[in-house]
Amino acid sequence: MKRRNFIKAGALSTMAGYTIIPSTVLGKSHGHVAPSDKVNLACCGIGHRGASITNSLHATGLANIVAFCDVDMGGEHTLKVLEKFPDVPRFKDFREMFEKMGDKIEAVSVGTPDFSHFPITMLAMSLGIHVYVEKPMARTFQEVELMMQGAKKHGVATQMGNQGHSEANYFQFKAWADAGIIKDVTAVTAHMNNRRRWHSWDPKMQKYPAAEPVPANMDWDTWLMTASHHEYNKDYHHGQWRCWYDFGMGALGDWGAHTMDTAHEFLKLGLPYEINPEYLEGHNPFFFPMSTTLSFKFPERGSMPPVELKWYDGLTNQPPLPKDYGVSALDPNIPPPSDGAIKKSKLNPGKIIYGKDLTFKGGSHGSTLDIVGLEAAKDMASSLPEVQKSPSNHFENFLKACKGEEKCRSSFDIAGPLSQVFCLGVLAQRLNSKLAFDRETKRITNNPLADLLLTGAPPRKGWEEFYNL
Repeated sequence: MKRRNFIKAGALSTMAGYTIIPSTVLGKSHGHVAPSDKVNLACCGIGHRGASITNSLHATGLANIVAFCDVDMGGEHTLKVLEKFPDVPRFKDFREMFEKMGDKIEAVSVGTPDFSHFPITMLAMSLGIHVYVEKPMARTFQEVELMMQGAKKHGVATQMGNQGHSEANYFQFKAWADAGIIKDVTAVTAHMNNRRRWHSWDPKMQKYPAAEPVPANMDWDTWLMTASHHEYNKDYHHGQWRCWYDFGMGALGDWGAHTMDTAHEFLKLGLPYEINPEYLEGHNPFFFPMSTTLSFKFPERGSMPPVELKWYDGLTNQPPLPKDYGVSALDPNIPPPSDGAIKKSKLNPGKIIYGKDLTFKGGSHGSTLDIVGLEAAKDMASSLPEVQKSPSNHFENFLKACKGEEKCRSSFDIAGPLSQVFCLGVLAQRLNSKLAFDRETKRITNNPLADLLLTGAPPRKGWEEFYNL
C-alpha cells in the first residue's frame, strides 16, 4: 500500500503540545478568538459541497485551516478555495496529509463522495482527530457500524453534516415531543420530488460508461479508494457519483438526512424490521430508479406505537396529502440540490407526521413544523411550549465540541442508525426486493445476497486495513 506509514507511535497524542488559553485572557468575550484558541482544521474535499463546508467552518471564526486535501487539486471547482487560502499546504492523498501533518491537525472535514467518507474518517479517528463528515455517513451498513464503533473507541467528537439538526426544526421537534404535542405517531412521510441527475439517463442501460482520459490534475486511483475498480468517466465525477449504487446513496441518502432526521431521533425509531420497495420506476442494477416509494416499518418502542415511515422520490411520485394540508411553502433557507436550484412546485421537499390526534407538516433542513388544519392549529396555539433558540449552528457546534464546550447534535451515535436506515433502503432499491431485518443481530434474514451487501464487496487490494482501525 502506498504511503502506509501514516500510523506512527504516539499518533494518538495529536492534541499534546497545544495549550488552550482561557477565553477571558484572549478577549473572546469581546468577539475575538485568538489563533491558539481555535481548532486546527484540515479539509478533505474542497470543491463543490466540500468548498461550502470549508467556508462554513472557517466563517465560524473557530478554526485555523492548516491543510487541504483533494484528489483533483487544481481542478476548476477547487480554485476559489485555493485562491482564498493560498498559503495552506495542499495534498492529493489524505494518507500523505495525515502522515506529514497529523501532529498539526486536531479536526478534519470530509466533504468527499459518499463512498469515500469511510477510509478518511476511520484513519482520522484512529489518530485522535475529530471528524465532521458530510451526510450520509457511509455507503454500506457495515461501514457505518465501524464508524460508530470507532468514534466510541477513540473518544473523538463526530458530526454528520445534516445542518438542519442544529436549526429551528431540531429544537422545535424536541420541545413539542417532550411536551406531548407530538405523540402517538403511527406514520411518517418524507418526500423529495425534484429532478435528480440520473433522470435524463436511459433506465435500460446495461453497462458502466466507457473509459475516458483521466484529467491531468486528478489522482483517480486515490479517488476510487476502497471501491472496486472503474475506469475514469466524467459521469462519475463532479457530483455524478451520486447516481451510481457503487458510489452514492441516491436521493434517499442525499435528502433523507434533511427530512427524516428529527423524526428518527425524537421518535426513537432506531432500525426498521421491514423495508419494502413498494414502487420503483425504471429499476436498473447500476443507478437509481427514476421514482421510488419505500416503506420502512419500525416496532413499538416502550410506550410508543409502531411506525411506518414512507419515502417518496421522483418528479411525479408525490405522496398523498392529508385533508387541509394547505400549500407547501418553500423555505428560502433550504439549500438547493447540488445539480441546481429547487424550483417551487406543488410539493417541496419535506415531511408529514401523523399522530393520533394531530398531523404535522414540515419542510427540509431546519424548516419548522406546522399543525395541519386551521382549527386544530388555533386550538393548540395556547398549549405550545417555548422553543429554545439554537446556541450554535452545525459548524460552530462541531468546533465547540472539539474544544469540549458543547456536544455534537448529530454525532455518530445519533446519525449512524439514521444512515443505516438509508443503507437498508438503498439495498431494497438496488435488489428490488422486500427485506426482513433482524434488529438484534443486524442481519437480513430473507435474502442472502442482501445480507452480504450489508458489508459489500471486499475493498480493493491495499485498502483493507482501514476496516481494522
